[in-house]
Amino acid sequence: MISVSELLDLTKIITETAGQKLLENSNSQHKRFTNSLEIPKEIKAVADTFLEKEILDKLIPIGLPILSEESGYIPGERETKLWFIIDPLDGTYNFVKGLGPSAISIALWSDRTPIFGVVYSLDEQKIFWGGRDFGSFCNGKELSVSDSDSKDHASICTGFPVRFDVTDEGIMQKYWSCIKSFSKVRMIGAASISLLHVSSGSADLYYEKNIMLWDVAAGLAIIEGAGGDFILNETSDDWSCNVVASNGKIMLDDICII
Repeated sequence: MISVSELLDLTKIITETAGQKLLENSNSQHKRFTNSLEIPKEIKAVADTFLEKEILDKLIPIGLPILSEESGYIPGERETKLWFIIDPLDGTYNFVKGLGPSAISIALWSDRTPIFGVVYSLDEQKIFWGGRDFGSFCNGKELSVSDSDSKDHASICTGFPVRFDVTDEGIMQKYWSCIKSFSKVRMIGAASISLLHVSSGSADLYYEKNIMLWDVAAGLAIIEGAGGDFILNETSDDWSCNVVASNGKIMLDDICII
């Protein structure tokens, strides 16, 4: 069986190759999109399916189970706790509208534990990767979380995922109580990129409610490799979770997960 290190090397190649192929062939067709019938705020672009095909064609032959945003859960050929978690295009709206960063995200987990994550930033054309047993890196340069230990001087990256009910006053009050004590709040529109900011020390904490597992799976692994920590609670919706990830110096117990 292929080793985890070999899987990491292969995943880095697959992720970067898919990103470069999209950028080299990018045209207006890739930015065509439709709104989801089930979740009207969510959009699906041609680029999502283009990238998923590029990735799945390479990963499926490995034989491990795969969870992908576009295709859902794909069983593997053998029983194993290992599985790939893929977001072919995180920040689809940003990509379509030219509004902010977007990325390709692939992670390997063992059951509910991150092993490694690989993220290719389409805007920067840089590859980020890492995990608890590997360290974390960007184009070969080691990443490290910040030294901030006080929320009064720290920044938090957050957002309103499409499944987050912003009309519920009780939820919004709890949400505000979680973020109001931070010095700076940033909403980037791509969870994987927000997590990379924590991993590189440019942000101190990430928090989102009702975010999908594929949005955060790779970034959480990279945060661990950079010296950070996270808490993940599953919600009642399939593959949805509430996540707090930090530099490990700001206590996660102080942040409420709603």
